[in-house]
Amino acid sequence: MLETPQPEASSLPDAKDVNVNRARLRSLSGWEFVRRRGKFIAGLCIIFLFYFTAIFADFIAPYDYRTQSRREPLAPPTAVRFHDAGGNLHARPFIYERRVVNAFERRYVESTERVFPICLFARGYSYRLFGLFKTNVHLFGVRDAWRVDVPRVYLLGTDAAGRDRLSRLLVATRFSLIVGPAGTLLASALGIFLGCIAGYAGRRTDALLMGAADTMMSLPTLVLILAARAAFPLELQPARAVLLLVTIFTIIGWAEMSRLARGQVLTLRRREFVLAAVGLGLSPARILFRHILPNAARPLIVQASLMLPTFLLAETALSFLGVGLQEPEASWGNMLAAAGDINLLRDSGIVLLTPAFALLLFVLGARLSSDGSN
Repeated sequence: MLETPQPEASSLPDAKDVNVNRARLRSLSGWEFVRRRGKFIAGLCIIFLFYFTAIFADFIAPYDYRTQSRREPLAPPTAVRFHDAGGNLHARPFIYERRVVNAFERRYVESTERVFPICLFARGYSYRLFGLFKTNVHLFGVRDAWRVDVPRVYLLGTDAAGRDRLSRLLVATRFSLIVGPAGTLLASALGIFLGCIAGYAGRRTDALLMGAADTMMSLPTLVLILAARAAFPLELQPARAVLLLVTIFTIIGWAEMSRLARGQVLTLRRREFVLAAVGLGLSPARILFRHILPNAARPLIVQASLMLPTFLLAETALSFLGVGLQEPEASWGNMLAAAGDINLLRDSGIVLLTPAFALLLFVLGARLSSDGSN
């Protein structure tokens, strides 16, 4: 019998070299994923940052967003310093106590007699972390903040009632990030479900559902939202306000998504893989949600990303007009109501528009994540 020639030992690849090559391939594939999905990763990071802030808002906020400081209404941001009046350098940042000298002009002066250090994990008001664990630890604050003679640090100043704007902005993230995304998800789910039925069912069902969708799309969205909100009392608890606005957004926003889903179903139901599934005797529900819907996911995701800013702006507009979340609860809309004062907007426009910047950044993150997923 002929013997099969064996390769020389020198021609065989070393096991160590094989492992190194595999590691390089893994690293290259990882960098390739980051390069191709850079928008998606950046968008997810922005969204994660917002939801992290919403979950740990009480921990990050130095003060209770409802507590008023009568001595400092419409105060500018507190000056955080490292050098005292004598030119000495301090290892920790500190603030000076200040008092108002002209309430009409909103002028404050600092008293440089005593410094008040700022520390991490300071003690403050009590809250429940995750709604379960009672604690009074906050990310930062002035040392011995529980004492009456200790001033407060307001990084974004105070509003007309003397409440900390930073604390209100952090807590307001919760309401806005529940109403907008929840309304978008429910409206998208309802629209996709009805659009799939309309595209795969007979003509009568299609005509009925699309007629309802056309009627809903012909109505002005913001006016319809205001009319639906006016049917309920102005004073609503935050949980009821969330439920009401999410329900309104779901009822109003399903029409556009259903139109798009119907068009995708009508296009894909003529494809070969769908005809093959029909020939195999699969049920219509399995064909719709197992074969057609996954292939129509990309345009539906893009449409949902376009609906999200609309709902966020609608919630902000409702609170701005005074028919959304009511004081003393915080939302981006009722915080932006202070920007209606031209004098305040001229003196501290950047501070007053921080809720608008937060809204813009969240919408940017949502758009980046949706564009990067395609």
